[in-house]
Amino acid sequence: MTDLPLHPAVAASLEKWHDGIVRRDLSFLPDIVHPEAVFRSPMAFTPYGPAPALVLILGTVIQVFQDFAYHRQFVDADGLNVVLEFSAKVGERELKGIDMIRFDAQGRIVEFEVMVRPMSGLQALGEEMSRRLAHALPAHKQRA
Repeated sequence: MTDLPLHPAVAASLEKWHDGIVRRDLSFLPDIVHPEAVFRSPMAFTPYGPAPALVLILGTVIQVFQDFAYHRQFVDADGLNVVLEFSAKVGERELKGIDMIRFDAQGRIVEFEVMVRPMSGLQALGEEMSRRLAHALPAHKQRA
């Protein structure tokens, strides 16, 4: 954890986020996502957006991950940027990663970027997400 304080609106949104993760229910997510938010996938160079894409992707990945847990949180000096370290499984593959989340002053997610390792875990995640979302994601890909 970090000693830097979170912006109060970000702290409230992160509390909702962590509660939703524990419950495996992200139905609240549209309430804390900026309408023009983008999602940066570890599998694609081009981001996905706006908000409905981010909500769709995160709502799906929480169903794909098994044994998901956050371990550490890092906060930028402005209190609006957070990095959350996590571990999870996809099938038999274990992975570690980070969620880099940028919020606005109202506590809404503006950008959500994920990085995952090792490659075998990333591949398993990419294959499962593609299987579930291949029909929907191309419409949400933004231009580089």
